[in-house]
Formats: sequence, C-alpha cells, structure tokens
Amino acid sequence: MFENLSEKLERSFKILRGEGKITEINISETLKDVRRALLDADVNYKVAKKFTDTVKEKAIGQNVLTSLKPSQLLVKIVHDELTELMGGATVDIRLKGSPAVILMSGLQGSGKTTFSGKLAGMLKIKRSKNPLLAACDVYRPAAIAQLRILGEQIGIPVYSEDDNKNPVEIARHAITEAKKTGRDLVIIDTAGRLAVDEQMMKEIKAIKDAVNPDEILFVVDAMTGQDAINTAREFNDRLNFDGVVLTKLDGDTRGGAALSIRSVVDKPIKFIGTGEKMDALDVFHPERMSDRILGMGDIVSFVERAQEQFSEEEAKRINRKIAQNKFDFNDFLGQIKMVKKMGNVKDLASMIPGVSKLLKNIEVDDKAFDKVEVFIQSMTPLERNNPSILNGSRRLRIAKGCGSTIQDINRFVSQFELMRKTMKNATATGGQPKMKKK
Repeated sequence: MFENLSEKLERSFKILRGEGKITEINISETLKDVRRALLDADVNYKVAKKFTDTVKEKAIGQNVLTSLKPSQLLVKIVHDELTELMGGATVDIRLKGSPAVILMSGLQGSGKTTFSGKLAGMLKIKRSKNPLLAACDVYRPAAIAQLRILGEQIGIPVYSEDDNKNPVEIARHAITEAKKTGRDLVIIDTAGRLAVDEQMMKEIKAIKDAVNPDEILFVVDAMTGQDAINTAREFNDRLNFDGVVLTKLDGDTRGGAALSIRSVVDKPIKFIGTGEKMDALDVFHPERMSDRILGMGDIVSFVERAQEQFSEEEAKRINRKIAQNKFDFNDFLGQIKMVKKMGNVKDLASMIPGVSKLLKNIEVDDKAFDKVEVFIQSMTPLERNNPSILNGSRRLRIAKGCGSTIQDINRFVSQFELMRKTMKNATATGGQPKMKKK
C-alpha cells in the first residue's frame, strides 16, 4: 500500500533540493507534483486541492533554519498535514453498554463478516472482553456458516436462528442471549448488497433503532477507491456511523480511500485490515500512517507487533543462549514461527525506516520461511540441539529427506552459523536489543 505514492512524493520533494529558501515559484512547482501524486493515488480531487493549498499557505514565508533544508521543511509540513487529513489522532471504539453492542455496516464483499471475527478476537485478547457474534445476514447463503467457522477459530460463540429471516429479531435475541450467558459484548454482522439500495438501508436502520448500538462501524474495501468514498457518504447520511474500517490494505490499492474518507464524511478511520489471517487487524494511527507514506517507516507498530509474540521470559532465555553460543535450530525454528505470526514479511519490513526503499523492486516471499522450516524438520532432535555435529553424511541425509540438494543444506548451515556468530558478537558488545513486555 502507498508504495507508488511514497515514490512520487519523494520525487516531488527533490525539486526543492539545492534551493536556499522556499519561494512561491519553487513551492508551486513542487506542490503541482504532490497534487498529481495524490490524484494518481485515487485521492478525491477536492481533498487533494485543499491539501496542497493548505501546505502552500503554511510553507510560504516560513524561515528555513540553517540546520534544515527547504525540502526537509516541506516534508515536515506535508507529514503534519497528511496526519491531520487522516484524522490527526487515534480514535478508540466505545464499549460502555452492558452488553456493549457493535453494529457492522457496508456493502457485500467489503469484508464485514471476516472483520467481525477479527475484531471479536482482538477485543477478547487485548481488552479481556467476552464477545458474542450475531449472524444477521439472512440473505447470503454462506454468511452464517462463514461466521461460525471464524467463531470456532477464535473460540467465540455465534448466535444465529436458521429458520428466522428477520434480522431485527435475531439481533434483539442475540443481545438477550448475551445477557443470559454473561457476555459483555455483541458484534452484529449484517447483510450487504452489491450496491446501495433502499431495502438494505431500511433494514440496517431498523436494526440500529432496535438495538441502540454503542458503536456503528462502516466497513469498506480500500481497493474500491473513490467508490468507497461515495458509498461511505450514503451510509453515513442514513446511519450516522461512528467510524470507518478499511479492509484489504495489503492488496494492490493506491491508498486514496484512506487519505480521502476522513475528510469527506468527517468520521475517523478506526481499524485497518492488513491480511487474511485472523490477527491481521490494526488500530489506525494517522501519524504512523503518515510516517509510512513518507518512507519513514513505522517502528512503533513493528515493536508493538513483536511484543505481542515475544514474551520477556522468552527474550531473556534466547539472549542467554546467544551469549553462550548455544542458540540452536530449535530456537531458530521458534523465532521463525513467531515472526510469521507478526504478519506479512514485506509489510513488516516496510515498517523499518529505509528498508521499504531497498525492497522496492524485490519480491519478498513469505514462503521463503517454509523451506527453512523443512530443512530443520528433516533433522533429528540431536542435530537440532547441536548444530556443530552436522558433518557431510548428516547433511546429505537431511538433503535427501527434504528433497533438496547438499549445496542448499551447506548454504543454509553456513548462513545459520554466520547469523549465530553475529548475534553473539552483538550481545557481547551490548548491541542486542532487549524486548520488554508492555
């Protein structure tokens, strides 16, 4: 996401490099490029124009400090305005009811059902909630079955009534069920259509009036571009929803919806979906997203994801083994599994400042880890615990066992030994970062 926009913005800022100060002439030329980059990213035209006008107004006449170049000053102004454009600050969801009720809205195919499951899982783990999922999409044949499967995956019950085609009644009954069974949160998955229609709007408005939700979320597929803005406006006019969820931001999207939707409907983006896995869901942070758009990375989110997977005790244990040069293949396999749980590898790499640019034309395949896992799983327990015993005959057996070549195994073992040596040296010189649990 945003790769093309980031690249074009960087090119725009180059116009100011070498300039001694910001003038109306050079800033106009730069911002013409910035506006073009935003429009290419499918940002709403009025939003793009207002954005560049505001940046120009703030940039002209600013004194450039001797320690700051004009291009650097413009980057700062653009960063601040991008953050403001996307909402300025992170906005939390309201969960005050007993039970709290969250109502989902959006078109068919936007990812409402999957998001409902993801949000239930996130609130169960991070907010210690005890959710109930309510299946109120009575039109799409697979919707109830899909929600049940998701519920099983995350250990959360799903309330449904197979013979009832009245979603308002089902929603009300789900809340009654939650009160009976001690559930403190109900997430209502509703029906969508391929396009906005009067029947759908009346139905979801009736559900809203019946259950009086604490929070109404509008779920939109980010890959639909400007159509997402128009749909959001129509839903907001009818429901006055509380926040937006952008799904499929890991796909081939230009990012225009994320940059435009807050400005058009004046409602905050609260969550973003970043993949197909059930934990591929992030709270939306405007400032961090601005960092990523401008190629500054998002190290805070990276560390937060890491902290969710790596416990303090495990970090200490690994540190001790590295310092004693006892880090083995079992440890390496465990680290790989935890990294895979953090999300898409290229997405993770883009959170580290500077890395996104290095990976621009490089395909990063998550399946690359699979090959390494097969190598390690083809070893005996003794070999995994003692990398130093891997002589020629053992390596040949491992290669045959996993359908690879002796050269591949030799290369892998050499890389592992080099990594182990590098980590030991880093620990000895105090360079090993310590991961603390929040």
